Amino acid sequence: MTGALLALVGCGGAMPEDALGADLASVDQAQQVANGLSTNGLSTNGLSTNGLSTNGLSTNGLSTNGFNDWFAQNADTAPTLMAYIVKCAVPAGQTRTFQSPTTGVKYTWQGSLGLAPGWASGIPATVPEQQAVSACLAAHANKYGLHIALSVLGRTAEGAAVPYSAEELSQFSAKEACFFGNLFTNEGLFAARDRDFSTAESSTRACGLTLNANTCAPITNIGSCAQFCTKGDPSQPYYTQCTYNGKTYPAITTRVQPTELFRCGDGVCQFTEHAGSGTTADSCRADCGA
Repeated sequence: MTGALLALVGCGGAMPEDALGADLASVDQAQQVANGLSTNGLSTNGLSTNGLSTNGLSTNGLSTNGFNDWFAQNADTAPTLMAYIVKCAVPAGQTRTFQSPTTGVKYTWQGSLGLAPGWASGIPATVPEQQAVSACLAAHANKYGLHIALSVLGRTAEGAAVPYSAEELSQFSAKEACFFGNLFTNEGLFAARDRDFSTAESSTRACGLTLNANTCAPITNIGSCAQFCTKGDPSQPYYTQCTYNGKTYPAITTRVQPTELFRCGDGVCQFTEHAGSGTTADSCRADCGA
């Protein structure tokens, strides 16, 4: 179904950086891992919810035979979406390249998390790889299209933990959400909150921390992680798997810096808040006026 897509778009070490040439399109510099830390679990989100539409990730679009057509038909979103697919699936230090047969433009995308090692090596994605990459794509969705640094925690499709450090957990101390599902098979994408959250609060990311199930369609927010997800070890900072609608998926857990979370009454009218007579983020008289 997904084919050897990552083989189609080229192998990492096959083309040295200096051979890519000046005409190599830079697809969103913020796709590269944004860290001053030493782990590859620290990522940068910015994939807008529009980029995660089921039309943009159709089955044909993620197959070897249909990729060129899908890429041409979704010229506005495909380059950025592929940047996130490669970031999630391919290990750090590797790149994948693609030259559009329609426009002749060359693209390069940086690997980071290495969640789908088999797919990254050029063989068809397994179901666990589809699920791991899907969870990663959902974790990188941003309702506002912003690039917000976040800590991405979880396991690869083969069960290896994404590295993290005490420094990372300290800097990204605000628990955020867990994500899971399978976009490749249209089973859906799901998010749940990993902390208490009230109507007075808002977030620069919104898809994980929300009380509205449909805030970031096609991602469905289903409640709290504790309701649906479990940890292999209670002391670890991430959930291993989540079960929903009778099906169990591997999960990706995210953390953010506290500065990404806002509360009505903190004295600042944030872009996620609105004027009104109440005390909620959507009607915050204290910060935004009436």
